[in-house]
Amino acid sequence: MNKIIERDRAYTWHPYTQHGVEPDPIAIDRAKNASLFDVEGREILDLISSWWTCLHGHSHCELNEALAAQAERLPHIMFAGFTHAPAVELAEALVKAVPQGQPNERLARVFYSDNGSTAVEVALKLAYQYWRNRGEEGRNIFVSFEGGYHGDTLGAMSVGTGSGFFNLFTDLMCAVKTVPFAETWDGDEEAERREDAALTALKTVLQAERGRIAALIIEPMMQGAGGFRICRPEFLRGVCDAARQEDILIIFDEVATGFGRTGPLFASEHAGVTPDLMCLSKGLTGGYLPLAATVASERIYSAFLDESFAKAFAHGHSFTANPLASAVAVRSLALFEKEQTFDRIKRIEQQHRAILPELKKRREITRSRVLGTILACNLADGEGGYKSEASLFLKDWYLAHGLNIRPLGPVIYLMPPYCITGQELRRAYEGLFAGLDALASQGL
Repeated sequence: MNKIIERDRAYTWHPYTQHGVEPDPIAIDRAKNASLFDVEGREILDLISSWWTCLHGHSHCELNEALAAQAERLPHIMFAGFTHAPAVELAEALVKAVPQGQPNERLARVFYSDNGSTAVEVALKLAYQYWRNRGEEGRNIFVSFEGGYHGDTLGAMSVGTGSGFFNLFTDLMCAVKTVPFAETWDGDEEAERREDAALTALKTVLQAERGRIAALIIEPMMQGAGGFRICRPEFLRGVCDAARQEDILIIFDEVATGFGRTGPLFASEHAGVTPDLMCLSKGLTGGYLPLAATVASERIYSAFLDESFAKAFAHGHSFTANPLASAVAVRSLALFEKEQTFDRIKRIEQQHRAILPELKKRREITRSRVLGTILACNLADGEGGYKSEASLFLKDWYLAHGLNIRPLGPVIYLMPPYCITGQELRRAYEGLFAGLDALASQGL
């Protein structure tokens, strides 16, 4: 046994892992472009971008340069009472990049934290305190969507109960009303009917809880961990219209969908809508370092200004706006233009769409769908949740054949780094089909 694995087994506790039954992890030694290399030198094509974080490829020369240069100058400083150029440059770049609505809806202020869960936690707390600062103390309910996942901290779990991951912690959660999410897929002829039903259910809840709802939170256009469930822009616009009519704050969780994953820089651009709060992380630093941002409207920021600290947002993290992470994030955003990244994203989407007819021919596959760089489908039997027998078989088979494809229960998906080549994608498709053949041979 490799010594790293021995020591890992002795001392570490991995996320989403049942150490009582699961095999040892794979020890990765290095990574480059779209590939991982284990300690034995074996290549594994990273088709889920290392939990959806890696944008431009592993060990990118420009991101390496930005990280090294910042480490020589300022690795870290507390962000209360201090500031620094990388954090200011990044905030300015994000405010210029995020979608903008009417002047009073303008996203204008960036609050930093360190991961997707905390970005959501910040948004929920801001929404709740916003109403209290305005004297409306009865607004303590949030609205979320079935299948939605927003992270693993307490508030994020509360609005993510619809994902089914957090049943154990229900007694600890805040008040949340969950409504249907109108998912769709390629060839779906019932999308409009499903949307009408979901919007009717949403409006019923908003009206029944009028004056008690602080905010609505949604993953725009696609639910990630909930199974890569995609909706149409029409549904997202309908959700926002309903919330605006009831004067309810809108939170977009773009942790998984941001930075080009669905085609445009942010998924909300598909529908031409702007939230009051936007949560960003994962791809923010191109997969290099932990960093998150909650971008708030000027309307929300203004409600926290006062001569008394009682109205201030008393929230923070030790590594808020870390200079290393901020510097890499600034460079990562610049790479979108320098490397013509959106052309790469379009090429990936075109290749995904070209393979859809082949997916549809397979009897064991249903609900094939593409959104930007994301290709997803469901196993037709649909049995088993997260870490089902079929899911674990496929994950292990793909890894054994040099592919990092990690199914979410009955959902198989690809979300590669943007640097992936056409040849590598063809290898991924061939491997995906071969894994399905292997699954069928096992009778699973």
